[in-house]
Amino acid sequence: MRHAFDQNVGVLRRMFASKLAGIFNILVIGIALSLPAGMYVLLQNAQGLVAQFSGTPQISLFMSMDAKAEDVDRLRKQLEQQPAIASVEFVSRAQALEQLKQSSGLADVIGSLSQNPLPDAFIVHPKPGGAQALEGLRTELAKLPGVEKAQLDSAWAYKLEALLKFGRVLVLILASLLSLALVAITFNTIRLQILTQREEIEVSKLIGATNAFIRRPFLYFGAIQGLLGGIMAWLIISISLLLLNHQLVALVQLYASQFELLSLSLGDSLTLLLFSMYLGWLGAWLSVARHLSRIEPR
Repeated sequence: MRHAFDQNVGVLRRMFASKLAGIFNILVIGIALSLPAGMYVLLQNAQGLVAQFSGTPQISLFMSMDAKAEDVDRLRKQLEQQPAIASVEFVSRAQALEQLKQSSGLADVIGSLSQNPLPDAFIVHPKPGGAQALEGLRTELAKLPGVEKAQLDSAWAYKLEALLKFGRVLVLILASLLSLALVAITFNTIRLQILTQREEIEVSKLIGATNAFIRRPFLYFGAIQGLLGGIMAWLIISISLLLLNHQLVALVQLYASQFELLSLSLGDSLTLLLFSMYLGWLGAWLSVARHLSRIEPR
């Protein structure tokens, strides 16, 4: 344990032997990681914002014109037993006609009708789900006895899901490309360190040091550099969101709404730090595996 601690201290000393270079390396890693991570955070916030303004899509169930009171009660019980439904609202024929009079401005025309042309209906509020799940629920409800037609306001749901799916793919591509770039940065940094310490490595091998023993400090270096880069990325994202939220207050007030950009959750933050540490370790491992075997005592 003491030996590992001493090695880590030595790694930090080498990392900041040239303070400016060490800080710039960490800053570059932090900026590169903050781009996909920041896009991911904005994507999560955009999903919440759209859901706040658009609400959950509703499914309208129109009953047949000859439906009786017992048919309405039976259908209500069946709907309330559906696990995918959050709530159900019944709209009677008379209530629907009255709402139409008030909203259409054609009260005189509607009042002249000999009979009510509107059926009884249920407004179903599904639990949050994807567009495919909502369409499946609509199809299932359309088969219930007494239901003449089931209509889902799904246009915005499909558009939102397609947009979010595009955003996720974009974040994944950007994260993959920048991850390769970070591995390359660490690879090159470790290569330069190996070349700088070539004589020291040769002496260590002469006195019997194994490759695993020599490799360990370089792996620590890569992992610690990656971790510090992840911390830098987390700070960049948090400070950026803090500044954006400060400017967002005046904007949301214009819409008489309340909205705040949420930062990375605890789980997402840990994932970011572990992933950045892994990228640093991977770059160091690849570099050591390639260059250490070429150094032999003369």
